[in-house]
Amino acid sequence: MEKEMTFYEELLSKGYSRRQFLKFCGMMGILLGLQESGVAQVVTALQSKPRKPVLWYHFQECTCCSESFLRASHPLVGQILLEMISLDYSDTLMAASGFQAEAVREQSMLANKGKYIMIVEGAVPLGNPGYCTIAGRSAKEVFDEGAKYAEAIIAWGNCASSGCIQAARPNPTEARPVHRLISGKPVINVQGCPPIADVMAGVITYILTFGRIPELDNMGRPKTFYGRRVHDTCYRRPAYDAGLFVQSFDDENAKKGYCLYKMGCKGPNTFNSCAVIKWNEGVSYPIQSGHGCIGCSEPGFWDAEPLYSHIPDVKGIGIEATADQIGLGLTGVAAAGIAAHAVVTNIQKRRLIKNRMDDDSFNREEFVREEKQFEKEAGRIEQERRGKK
Repeated sequence: MEKEMTFYEELLSKGYSRRQFLKFCGMMGILLGLQESGVAQVVTALQSKPRKPVLWYHFQECTCCSESFLRASHPLVGQILLEMISLDYSDTLMAASGFQAEAVREQSMLANKGKYIMIVEGAVPLGNPGYCTIAGRSAKEVFDEGAKYAEAIIAWGNCASSGCIQAARPNPTEARPVHRLISGKPVINVQGCPPIADVMAGVITYILTFGRIPELDNMGRPKTFYGRRVHDTCYRRPAYDAGLFVQSFDDENAKKGYCLYKMGCKGPNTFNSCAVIKWNEGVSYPIQSGHGCIGCSEPGFWDAEPLYSHIPDVKGIGIEATADQIGLGLTGVAAAGIAAHAVVTNIQKRRLIKNRMDDDSFNREEFVREEKQFEKEAGRIEQERRGKK
């Protein structure tokens, strides 16, 4: 029996250099947050282990997830990922079709029982089978057959991870995400509409290197990529902290790159790596292009709230003070002291950020008026604090 080629051998046969291979391993190591020794493990694994067989299924979706995958942030990622895996079946990418394609899928499942990764793109409808059929069979039947012998399942994109628009109210097709259709099988949710292709490469690299799935959060998402809010790594965060907001998409504040929170940006409650990895070869992401985050990597974002209505304000000193709950659990003098310090700090921070982000011509009168209000509030809190001593 002919020996299976390793990922590294496959790359060399396709004309890639050793340098490009090591560059890819380094990129994956950085994305996965590995130390130097971890990157060495990635190199060793990809040099010695055979490629991972993958069966890629498409159900109810628009194929934007595949489009994202094929247009990875770095040209190497999309190209090399296709060499990293043995993509035995894909409705969209394979050359074969009809009976020939189905025969290839069945052959791969039987030959790689318990060893292949099943990638699912799209939600699975449980209503009328006619909503989604493949080779004359319902999507649910095809899914069950593929999942039965899979080592792990990657729910690729929000449709597969949480239903997305397919399951939006009133959900006429009774669409369901992968994790609601199966139990006892590892399911990795890679959320986003579309998700970031580099995450797929990172997940598969991790499985090949360590022989297990990466650590997941309580929603089944890889913590490495979904451990922080978009808000936490956003380059407009200083404007948010300083209370500098876009009021309409065509105002001066928009031109100066102020925060898009009041335009409906869902970054403060959306977990993803958009601001770090970005799209289009790392050039940009929606917020950088001037549009707020729509929260597409969170479950049920289509039904959650209108895209252009902002998250409700909660009383506090500045928006971040409400999120971080200044004074929560504290009482009396301690709480008042912290609040007064927060106000003064906010004033100083606002001045600094305003000077850096702004030219001196815009809304100076409004800015001065707001500063006086901040200072007045700081004075009031300080008086209350002294009175309670």
